[in-house]
Amino acid sequence: MIRASALATVVLTAVSAVGAGPRHDGVTVDDTFRTRSGAAAVTYVPDAVPEGARVRVEERPGHGGGTRFVLRLQGLPAGRTFGAHAHRRACGPKPDDAGPHYQNVKDPVQPSVDPAYANPRNEVWLDLTTDAHGAARAETTVSWRVRPGEARSVVLHEHATDTRAGHAGTAGARLACVTVPFGAKG
Repeated sequence: MIRASALATVVLTAVSAVGAGPRHDGVTVDDTFRTRSGAAAVTYVPDAVPEGARVRVEERPGHGGGTRFVLRLQGLPAGRTFGAHAHRRACGPKPDDAGPHYQNVKDPVQPSVDPAYANPRNEVWLDLTTDAHGAARAETTVSWRVRPGEARSVVLHEHATDTRAGHAGTAGARLACVTVPFGAKG
């Protein structure tokens, strides 16, 4: 459960190892969705992602160069499925401000809908469905690390992520966004 005192504050955690040079120990963002411009967590469609709904995003480096991502939501409509992905830019006043999906190996053709690039091994996919109380959790682990400064947000989309050729990676309209400094160095 997310503590109320942490909800409105973006909490960043990155620690350097003494004598070992910079080391990325992860990032955690806790926030509350707002409709106002400049919020770290912004809702574009309050009927789907209400103001006051809570979000927590975690990025943790794993052993062998991989990364674990966790997305937690509370206060959303019950029984609703969302697509969720890491995007290249920070959230802004418009849904498209977050830019395209972050890809470990960049598709030379944009927008990327080729399943060779738009897939859960090359992108961060965190699709989830809320329970009867409007809460949900998704977790994924990839075999790579986010390049610093190249992934800045998680976007919630209107439905689960499509995997078909020509549609791969699409998940409908952008409903909400949370700014996350993925790959931050301590």
